Order: sequence, then structure tokens, then C-alpha cells
Amino acid sequence: MIRRLNISLSLFFSLSLLMAVGQSSILFGQPSGQSHPAWDEVDLDQKLGEKVAMDLTFQNSEGKDVKLADYFDGETPVVLSLVYHDCPMLCNLILDGVTRSLGNLSWMPGEEFEMLTVSFNAIETPDMAQRQKERHLRELNRPGAEDGWHFMTGEEDAINTLTESVGFTFKWIEEQQEFAHPSVLIFISGDGTITRYLHGIEFQEREMRNALMEASEGRVGNIIDMAIMYCFQFDPSSNSYVLHAWNVMKIGSVLGALALGGILLMFWRRENEQLSTWEQSHPRAAT
Repeated sequence: MIRRLNISLSLFFSLSLLMAVGQSSILFGQPSGQSHPAWDEVDLDQKLGEKVAMDLTFQNSEGKDVKLADYFDGETPVVLSLVYHDCPMLCNLILDGVTRSLGNLSWMPGEEFEMLTVSFNAIETPDMAQRQKERHLRELNRPGAEDGWHFMTGEEDAINTLTESVGFTFKWIEEQQEFAHPSVLIFISGDGTITRYLHGIEFQEREMRNALMEASEGRVGNIIDMAIMYCFQFDPSSNSYVLHAWNVMKIGSVLGALALGGILLMFWRRENEQLSTWEQSHPRAAT
């Protein structure tokens, strides 16, 4: 019995280790079980608080030259995803995850925020970007989103300047004929300041909302969103927003005080009404 238990535990921990390695590999575009020196050079240097390079020219999905700065109006947050359209696996997973997240979000690209999907492969064409845009907009099925989700390609210099400014490192693996790269969404304020990185291929609706609230400095959302945002704090170790106990306690104290004040006010008004009724029924006693 004990031997079987030991074997089961060994298998469990082995499988857990393999799953952890596999997940880490996916997040950086590395097929599990493969090792190559270039993978060690792929990383993400989070440049929170720094400015993204905006004085750059790319081509949109219609083949027209566009300035990156044109998508920053000083207020509206921008979500940047860096992919390449001929990617055999990871980039499709990222964009599929983004599409599902946008479908769950009540806010929409082109209204509360802008979406920029930029290819870091300089040989890709606007036609490829257009096909990707059509596919994901069709899956999203949100009329009007086409005005706020922009797919772009560019030349090598512009791509390198943009990726360096956000700390995104990628490498071409000749033997495997693919790029190694991080999997991340980058949230940028309307003035070009990098405010948050969300890693992964699935992005929870709450994380998306909180990151957009941060990037907009509270301009996106209503008072309920702001209260929720106040209750959550980003935890880099878990790459997610976690409950901030102290802020929850402060809000609870305020709500408790308001509730107590409301109860006292109700009793005070009831007592005044009863006193007024008694005085009306006993005019001589009242004088």
C-alpha cells in the first residue's frame, strides 16, 4: 500500500513538473521538450512608467502608412499585442485569447480603448494582417470593433524601435523556422506611458478591466469599477490582480459608518415624527 502511494506521489509530482515546464515554454513561444540557446535570450524587460516609441510609421491592414502616434489621443488607453501572422502556434493562441476576452468585456475597442496588433516579422504584408483582422473580428462579432482594433505590419527599423521601447525581445530560430517570443498584452496610457503587462494566452475579464482602468487613470468605467479597482492590487508574482485586504477594510469601515448613520437618522426621524404627532394630539401639554 505504501509503495503504491509512493509511486502515485512520484507520478503526480513528475506530471506537475512537466506541466509547469510546458506552461513556461508556451508563454515564451518555446515548444516543450526543445532546447536552444536562443530561448535564453528571449525575455521581457518590463518598462513600467516609460514612454513607448510613437514617432514610428507602420502599414495598416489596408496597406496605408500610419503613424503610431495617431492612435494616442492623450486620454484613451491603448492595448498593444506583438505577434506575427505566420506563427505556427503561440500567436494564434494569444489572439484567440484576446478575442475571447474582448467578447466578455462590456467595453469595446474604438470606444473606451484602442487595440493595436503589430507584427514583429518585417517580411509580413498588410494582406496577411487584413486576413487576421477579418478572422478575429468575425469571431468577436461586435459591430463597430473594426474601428478600434488595428492590425499593422512594418519595416525592420520601426519594429525594432517599438519592441525595444516596450522591452519585448524575440529571436528567429533557423532550425525550427519560427520565432521565440514572449506572450503578453501591454497596456499603455493615452500619452504613451506603459502602465501594465499581462502575461499569458488567456486574459481574465477582471484583469483586463483593471488594467484598462489603470491605463486610463480612472477615466474608463463607472464608480462601481473604480471601487472594484480600489479593492484589487496587481501582484507581479501571480501576474494578476489580487484582493487588497487593507483597502477592503477601509471601504468596509466607510460603508459601516454610513449604514450606522443611516440607522441613527431613521430613528431620529421616527422619534421626531412621533413627537410631532403627540404634540398635535396634546396641544395644551405641548404649550
